[in-house]
Amino acid sequence: MNSILIIDDEKSICTSLEFALEDNYRVLSCQDPVKGLEIIQQEEIDLVLLDLKIGEYDGITVLQKIKKISKDIVVIIMTAYGTIKSSVDAMKAGAYYYVTKPVDTEELKLLILKALDYANLNNQVKRLNTQLNEKFGIKGIIGKSKKMRDIFEIIDKIKDIDSNVLITGESGTGKELIAKAIHYQGKRKDFHLETINCAAIPSHLLESELFGYEKGAFTGAVQKKKGKFQLADKGTIFLDEIGEMDMGLQSKLLRVLQEKEITPLGSNQRYKIDIRVIAATNKNVDKAIEEGVFREDLFFRLNVITINMPSLRERREDIPLLVDHFIKKYNDSLNKNIKGIEASALDYLENYQYKGNVRELENIIERAVALTDHNKITVSDLPQNILTPKGDLGDREIIPVYPGEDLRTVEKKVIMENLKRNGGNRKKTADILGITERTLRNKLSEYEKGKNFWSPGKNFVK
Repeated sequence: MNSILIIDDEKSICTSLEFALEDNYRVLSCQDPVKGLEIIQQEEIDLVLLDLKIGEYDGITVLQKIKKISKDIVVIIMTAYGTIKSSVDAMKAGAYYYVTKPVDTEELKLLILKALDYANLNNQVKRLNTQLNEKFGIKGIIGKSKKMRDIFEIIDKIKDIDSNVLITGESGTGKELIAKAIHYQGKRKDFHLETINCAAIPSHLLESELFGYEKGAFTGAVQKKKGKFQLADKGTIFLDEIGEMDMGLQSKLLRVLQEKEITPLGSNQRYKIDIRVIAATNKNVDKAIEEGVFREDLFFRLNVITINMPSLRERREDIPLLVDHFIKKYNDSLNKNIKGIEASALDYLENYQYKGNVRELENIIERAVALTDHNKITVSDLPQNILTPKGDLGDREIIPVYPGEDLRTVEKKVIMENLKRNGGNRKKTADILGITERTLRNKLSEYEKGKNFWSPGKNFVK
């Protein structure tokens, strides 16, 4: 139930308004503005009915003090007929509207309904903006590593300038999230951010998507359509996977960036555009230029400011933060109540080689949250490839085995090398080797008793 406060020095008016409104609202009243301001500070008040002249107090001054306490409180001014000009001044100072005395209670009820609807809508817009900023602003990007802190600093420096940005990095590192952060943090945030994946659309369709077309421009063009560049006017266009664009279209894109205007397919009309361009690629652009599949002049036009997104392997200290974030995210979407992750399971995640980067980690956590029967994610909830990673031979150390070596020596090499790679973690080593911790402990005890014990960090000598 909404709360209404009446501030009027005439007790009879306070009493009559309380009686008229008490069936639908929680109503408070006072004759002293000072007392009224105290009530506003102590209570949750949605709307104030304020007399424009309260004894020696000026209603506009009281209104200004109310707005300092909370800008969200709706204020309706009550005024004598002869002071309507002052009430208009009060509206300029932040009042929602005014009513004249004697107050028509039916008219007032309708006005209160409209005022509260306005306030609710305004609050919804604020909440959505807050959610948008949390999702795409700096706060929405998870990371405390040095590499991520450097990126946050770059975003803050470039968010309000118009220079083109090229974001590079492996797939799954969050390039699109960075593009959205730049847009929604900057001066263009009130205009469109248009996103297009250049790798997902065939070249003959990509051109029409970017630049738009006239009716009859090609088979299937049954009506005129604006392209992404026109839709992004005064805002930002994000060209994802720009490295997949064919050379012919690259040439047209370069001309658009140089001339700041586009011509839709089937039209002779040129349209000026005011946009910021952010592009992204997971390709080695220098190599693509050498191979003749990417225009060097387009690269220089796009590459005014470069942001290189680190792989998850390069910022492992962010993994616990990301895991916690994804657990909360999928608790909400999957209606689960997972309290966290066990240390042993987190240890596996921190040591895994993420070829899919943050996107792969998110998939792992979504799967674990969905399937776990525990109140915390455990090792058993992780996919098998996390526990026994195969990897490429280039990513792994080779354990030398020579003809003539006995099985006990080979076994010892394998055990000690895995123990070394796992930082001395016996449980993890036992899990990878498919033996119990007790068996591992017994074997290590045997090695220690022997003459040639090899501890993690030392070379094995026969």
